[in-house]
Amino acid sequence: MGTNPAESVAAAINDGKTHLLLAASGSVATIKIPLIISALRRHTNLSIRVILTKSASFFLQGQSAEQPTIASIAALPNVDAIYQDEDEMTESWVRGAGILHINLRKWADILVIAPLSANTLAKIVNGLSNNLLTDVIRAWDTSGLVDGGARKRILVAPAMNAAMWLQPITKKHILVLDKEWGVEADDGTLEHQGWFEVLKPIEKSLACGDVGVGGMMEWTNIVKIIEQRLGLVAPSE
Repeated sequence: MGTNPAESVAAAINDGKTHLLLAASGSVATIKIPLIISALRRHTNLSIRVILTKSASFFLQGQSAEQPTIASIAALPNVDAIYQDEDEMTESWVRGAGILHINLRKWADILVIAPLSANTLAKIVNGLSNNLLTDVIRAWDTSGLVDGGARKRILVAPAMNAAMWLQPITKKHILVLDKEWGVEADDGTLEHQGWFEVLKPIEKSLACGDVGVGGMMEWTNIVKIIEQRLGLVAPSE
């Protein structure tokens, strides 16, 4: 990643690769991140940069076989960097220096947040930006006019306790992403009118022991959607 993360990202913006910015917020479903990355390894022209919130990193300390370390994720194919909050400002900023969350926005062809926690969902809808991930989201070019290109999409895969998913406030937050800022047109077709796409959670037995809707969409389906949205084609296809 180099001594200056922001400048390292800036140097890779025009590298000719497809750029996936993959993020995880505080949910046990964070442990699916290495599975998603590994499934995308067949796309050799894909560059992946990962953002982990502080809460997400708690699930990646090598506690068990299904909970790898952050270092092991960094070693996976196509992963060019992993960022945490402390990477946002590695040294005293001076005018003209790069800003990590801005450069990541410019670099990314798509941002996928899997999992999206209830807390980060609330931050997004209310415009809060108090960590690297929410800084990137708050600075997203929602019109496509700032960076002079096509409007780029943010995919979110909510994951939370069933009671949290059924909370009225959660319903309000999802409606904002889905209807006010969403890419889905009124007739249900995917038209790029907005910039958010919500990958709805599924019903399952949750890690906390409860059974209900709130589990993150199956990671294999998330991989397929990423491939579709980025137009990725495997060498054998």
